[in-house]
Amino acid sequence: MTLRDGACRRPDELALPPASSPREHTVARTRTVGALGCGIGGTMGLLVDGKWTDTWYDTKSTGGGFVRQAARFRNTVERTPGARFTPDKGRYHLYVSLACPWAHRTLIVRALKGLEEVIPVSIVMPLMLENGWTFGDAPERSSGPVAGAKYLYEVYERAAPDYTGRVTVPVLWDKREGTIVNNESSEILRMFNDAFDGLATKSYPDLYPEPLRGAIDEINATIYDTVNNGVYKAGFATSQVKYEEAVRALFGTLDELERRLGDAPYLLGDRVTEADWRLFTTLVRFDAVYHGHFKCNVRRIIDYPHLHAYMHRLLAVPGVRETVLLDEIKAHYYGSHRTINPTGIVPIGPASI
Repeated sequence: MTLRDGACRRPDELALPPASSPREHTVARTRTVGALGCGIGGTMGLLVDGKWTDTWYDTKSTGGGFVRQAARFRNTVERTPGARFTPDKGRYHLYVSLACPWAHRTLIVRALKGLEEVIPVSIVMPLMLENGWTFGDAPERSSGPVAGAKYLYEVYERAAPDYTGRVTVPVLWDKREGTIVNNESSEILRMFNDAFDGLATKSYPDLYPEPLRGAIDEINATIYDTVNNGVYKAGFATSQVKYEEAVRALFGTLDELERRLGDAPYLLGDRVTEADWRLFTTLVRFDAVYHGHFKCNVRRIIDYPHLHAYMHRLLAVPGVRETVLLDEIKAHYYGSHRTINPTGIVPIGPASI
């Protein structure tokens, strides 16, 4: 789709101010932030040759801009005879954070397909501090098949003792081989939709149908760059120019999506696709977190009538609301990102979406 900056503005909406000149902001802040998926910001570190460090992501080399690293584990579960990873009940384990929008995608498709008994899940604690994502004492917060692990980085170490990179969720773990299959949310989502369809206990339409794949890929690319990742580019920017670039792109896309959803109930017409769920996980966090915490404060989702109604249509799909825990979302962002929110104070509101 072609997104037009500034579309669908009502007279009472705030206009974006003129872009700042780079000359007006020659002194960049020196803080650094983490990177990659849900394992970024705060005091988050990374593994270097299999050893945990508290090294942050340095935005100085990118002119103050946040650049997300690519996921490193990219194997695929497939139904092809003889494939290394095949869709077998009980073979895989999913590691997630309830706060993370990327992990949230996988939880939603797991619920829509009724895969809860097929793919068990471990939920990390909401705070991500000096040791990164942490496991807890409750059964659902345990390290699952990686017995004895206190931190998610130990799961990565078990899979690749010499691993170098960020430690993020979601993670799809193979109990048979004792390794990480994949830690890229978009690919895990498609595996749950396709490869595991034969094990699904609920009938749900294909989220990536062949006739729509080109259109889905196109809109995914725009939404990923300017919305899903766009809020992070705004929140973790360390220069005024990079921050403003991200915010302008973000609201240009949201304005166009508002227009688009005035003509159809979902992004590609009358049918829900994976593109809708990929957008949804950012929308449900927007007003509570991204608007204030990440300074994406030109408008809220509630200020967009069509986007807001669309978000609630998706929220009403059976099984979805149970995956949205606003208190956990707020606790993670405001409590973990101390470079942005040094006091760690979590705002009282909003109490609901």
